[in-house]
Amino acid sequence: MARKLQTIGFDADDTLWHNERFFKLTQAHFEELLADHADTSQLHEHLIEAEKRNIGHYGFGVKGFVLSMIETAIDVTDGRVPGSVIRQILDAGQDMLAHPIELLPHVQSTVESLAATHRLVLITKGDLLHQERKLAQSGLGDLFDDVAIVSDKTVQTYQTIFARHPGGVDQAMMVGNSMRSDVVPAVEAGAWGVYVPHDLEWDLEKAEPPQAPRYVAITDLGDLPAVVADIG
Repeated sequence: MARKLQTIGFDADDTLWHNERFFKLTQAHFEELLADHADTSQLHEHLIEAEKRNIGHYGFGVKGFVLSMIETAIDVTDGRVPGSVIRQILDAGQDMLAHPIELLPHVQSTVESLAATHRLVLITKGDLLHQERKLAQSGLGDLFDDVAIVSDKTVQTYQTIFARHPGGVDQAMMVGNSMRSDVVPAVEAGAWGVYVPHDLEWDLEKAEPPQAPRYVAITDLGDLPAVVADIG
């Protein structure tokens, strides 16, 4: 009897390995650098608005984040931000790009076990070079049958990627920590969507969970094999 589930898609950042904490640490340093020009809440609001504006220009990832910080620094200082501050923002961005990969709990064992029974696809947003480097450093690369580094995650994104694999989107699952990017559009596309919460969440990735039978929430990736087994 054919399995109901044939392909499992995984998000990368904050699903397989730590990522958002480096953004939070850098943002805290950024706020310290500009403490004389705006309070923390104002800087946070300015930065979020800059990121929203710039996603269409720079995409997701560290490079767009750094450019948004520089833009915010220029705006809140009315163009008077010292060159030394810009230099420190650039240095912080380079430090983010150089951070070693640290897998989240249960990732290695879960991905290895599911790779033996299903087709696995990595579906992630961000800078191409940086995401490729992180995957290589993670030691998980050989476990994935396909890797898709995309500009955004939409219903069409999931339909297109899963169509490349047996069973298509109807027999596919997407697993991730972002309700907005990993779960809601995957469920709307016709796949199962599994939400794996992370302690830190980017403001622009928040969304309400879908009210649908193919939506599942788990505590961590250690729970995923049981969910997959229940689906069949």
